[in-house]
Amino acid sequence: MLRGVEVNKFSICVLWLKIVIVLFAFLGIVIALFNQTAIFKAMFNNQINPVFWYNLELSVESMRFQQWIYGLLGATCLMVGILIYFIIKNAYAKKEKWAWKCLFYSVLAWFVIDEPISIYYRVYFNAIFNLILLIAVLTPLFLTVNDFKKR
Repeated sequence: MLRGVEVNKFSICVLWLKIVIVLFAFLGIVIALFNQTAIFKAMFNNQINPVFWYNLELSVESMRFQQWIYGLLGATCLMVGILIYFIIKNAYAKKEKWAWKCLFYSVLAWFVIDEPISIYYRVYFNAIFNLILLIAVLTPLFLTVNDFKKR
């Protein structure tokens, strides 16, 4: 019975990671393609723009730069999301130790660089998002760490 609980816990953690990463990849699409829509402006731009542009009205040049950089960011999030999804679906789900290490160290590397930059530039909205994403990924990793030590 205990064995069944462990398998179930692992399966739930794999599913959790897949859901988080699919949502992250979907967010990449939204960031890339819909970054100047009213909903995106209300949820993201109104949080970030005042940090860099003190008046909320962006010049045409600033808006074009923002569209371009969000396009690159969104495409990168989509690419990373797809890569991580396939690592989870294949190697991680098969309990290959390298997959656990890959996810753990890549998430830490991202966080260690992204979080201080966000805080330095006072983009606290992104810093909070980073913390949420870090917890969402590290929680199932820590719950499954023993499954990878057995191999």
